[in-house]
Amino acid sequence: MLSPYSADDPWAIRFAQFISRFGTLRISILFVLLTLIFTLAGSYFIRLYMTGEVHLEDFVSAVMLTLLSAPWVLYFFSELVRQLEVSRNSLKEVVAQLESLREEDVLLNRELQHNIRQLNVEIEERRKAQEDREKVFTELEQEIAEKSEKEQHALRLSTLLRSIIDASPDLIYYRNEEGRFAGCNRVAEQMTGKTEEELIGLTPHEVYDEDLASQVVASDQEVLESNAGITEELWLRFADGSKRYYEMRKVPFFDREGNRLGLLAFGRDITERKHSQVALEKASRDKTAFIATISHELRTPLNGIVGLSRMLRDTKLTDEQYSWVSTIYASAITLGNIFNDIIDLDKLGRDKLELALKTVNLKDFFAELSSIIQLLVADKNLNFQTSMQEPLPDFVEADGTRLRQVLWNLLFNAVKFTQQGSISFSLTASETKNGICHVVFKVADTGVGIPAEELDKIFAMYYQVKHPDHQSATGTGIGLAICKQMVELMHGEISVSSRVGKGTCFTVELPLAISTRPAQLAEIRVAGLKILLVEDIELNVMVAKALLEKLGQTVEVAMTGRQALEMARNNHYDLVLLDIQLPDMNGFEVASQMHEEELVTGTPIVALTANVIKTRQEYLDQGMDDVISKPIKKSRVVEVFNQLFCDASELPTLPESGSRARSESVLDLDMLQMLVDTIGAEMLSTSVNVFNQSIPQYMEILLTNLSAKDKDEVCSQAHKIKGAAGSVGLSRVQKIANQIQQGDHPAWWQNVYDWVEELQEALKLDMQSLLNWLSDQTIDD
Repeated sequence: MLSPYSADDPWAIRFAQFISRFGTLRISILFVLLTLIFTLAGSYFIRLYMTGEVHLEDFVSAVMLTLLSAPWVLYFFSELVRQLEVSRNSLKEVVAQLESLREEDVLLNRELQHNIRQLNVEIEERRKAQEDREKVFTELEQEIAEKSEKEQHALRLSTLLRSIIDASPDLIYYRNEEGRFAGCNRVAEQMTGKTEEELIGLTPHEVYDEDLASQVVASDQEVLESNAGITEELWLRFADGSKRYYEMRKVPFFDREGNRLGLLAFGRDITERKHSQVALEKASRDKTAFIATISHELRTPLNGIVGLSRMLRDTKLTDEQYSWVSTIYASAITLGNIFNDIIDLDKLGRDKLELALKTVNLKDFFAELSSIIQLLVADKNLNFQTSMQEPLPDFVEADGTRLRQVLWNLLFNAVKFTQQGSISFSLTASETKNGICHVVFKVADTGVGIPAEELDKIFAMYYQVKHPDHQSATGTGIGLAICKQMVELMHGEISVSSRVGKGTCFTVELPLAISTRPAQLAEIRVAGLKILLVEDIELNVMVAKALLEKLGQTVEVAMTGRQALEMARNNHYDLVLLDIQLPDMNGFEVASQMHEEELVTGTPIVALTANVIKTRQEYLDQGMDDVISKPIKKSRVVEVFNQLFCDASELPTLPESGSRARSESVLDLDMLQMLVDTIGAEMLSTSVNVFNQSIPQYMEILLTNLSAKDKDEVCSQAHKIKGAAGSVGLSRVQKIANQIQQGDHPAWWQNVYDWVEELQEALKLDMQSLLNWLSDQTIDD
């Protein structure tokens, strides 16, 4: 509790407060007592001082006087002090109130200042808000102006787009999710015979005939279900009754939020292309039929010449007669090989050339080919040298017919372009690795030679060396081109080196699988077969019958299909040799009838044919057990007979190294393995995926430029493809692309379309080989 006294107050105030605290009466009594004491003491000392004596009366008068005056005086002053104190307190209260009022005034002043400041802030905020509103209004006006301008621009673009769509020669329409037309262009109006307003809201069934509507709806459904575009070709009937062939592209379309709205359809009139395609297919069929007919007609007499001349050589002849017959025999074989080139050219054009791998005795094969060439060399008085460098594999898996054709072309050219000197034919082989042996054939001559600038062109189709020394020996220009394609089909390589006036050397290197089975013996292992020979040409009958009887078989002959059926009904035969072209019915019909009547149960049927257009598998698919081509060769007869009638354990089986040989021929396995070792299979796989995604665009650009006949751009794009293919180890693709990029090739335009087709096929096949190889690496990891 605070004291009522303060050290800072004056003494009078403290005295007044003291009086106020203890009361006026108490203070008066105390004051009277003090005054009385003081008076008594004063009277005593004064009287003592003045008279030296002190009397009681002196004290009584002083006491009386003091008692009478002091209380009133004191009371007066005490009351005065009290009133002053009351006044002071009142004044103090007023001062306190004034102080309180002052403090309230200060607070109010502060609050007022705060309110003024807040008001100023609000005024500033309102000013800024007003500026912001004005700015918003300005921006809104600007946005409205821009939006209006954009709408005008969009309207102009929409009008332009509509004009473009209507002016387009393509058929364009779009349908909504319900399959109803939502818009179209002028061509669609012409096709349907309805305006766009009439077409909107209709379904295909209400516009097209039922068959076409069903086809259109089915493809539309496929687009909507897969959410991906499709391309189809179909005939469309116009309102005027005409029909046009269209290539239709249908794709789904979406709004900005990704909601599908329906599908768009674009159609291009490819009627002319379709007509050209039909005409081309007809021309191809006519060509194939023509070659098949010529094949039969030419091989029939050729069969007789080769067969009879071969049999004459086995009889007793004078040296001069033997020379004549050998010349006939070699000339007939030469003619047959030339004809084989023509046949294979047609097969290559239709991608139907296939290899038939069989076990080949490499040394016997080399000796047989050398013996025939010896006859041609002797006619020109040239020296013929042969060499086989050991070690050589005894048996390999190869297409002996194709390999013989390749080497025959090289040897025949060597004889043709050599006027004097010698021709050499050699055979070597590398050490066997993983079941594969690299066999190398070399054909060298001392002929006219080939200029250095022509060396990289001689394998082009229809190309012939333009040199005076070559004019004496002309040709078709297809032999070496076919040789190159056949060698590549065998996954090998063919190369040439030459010097003008010194001669030429061709080298053929082939990766051949070592045969893991016994080869078909040169001698027949079955005799005494009762054979029905169905052949309508006397000359062929004579040759075939003589050959079969010489091999120890019994032969009965039917000249027509009906006669063959009748003889099969009345007799049992161990084998039927059936010509395909007979006067009354073809061989396939005869074979079918024999199977239906069960006349050949357990009896194999072997086709005899001069038509080399068909593949062996095509004959097997039509009921034949095997096929022998004309002119009939003893080695082929022995091979087929041994296969059909020997124990099954002796039949050949292909080695498993074929796929490896193929991979090695189309992929740069060394580089790929190096990439796997350095960057890893996963990174290589990523690079391959990038290549696989990019190559369709590269090819599209190349094909577009080829259609536009822009050689520079075609070569430039081929160069890109070559580089890209090389980076992922596609060696064959790289090689073909390199051919295409050689724009200075003299026969470039004659060959580029074939090269591009080879490139497309190689990309399709070799990419799969690469992906399979990568898959193997992932599994190995």
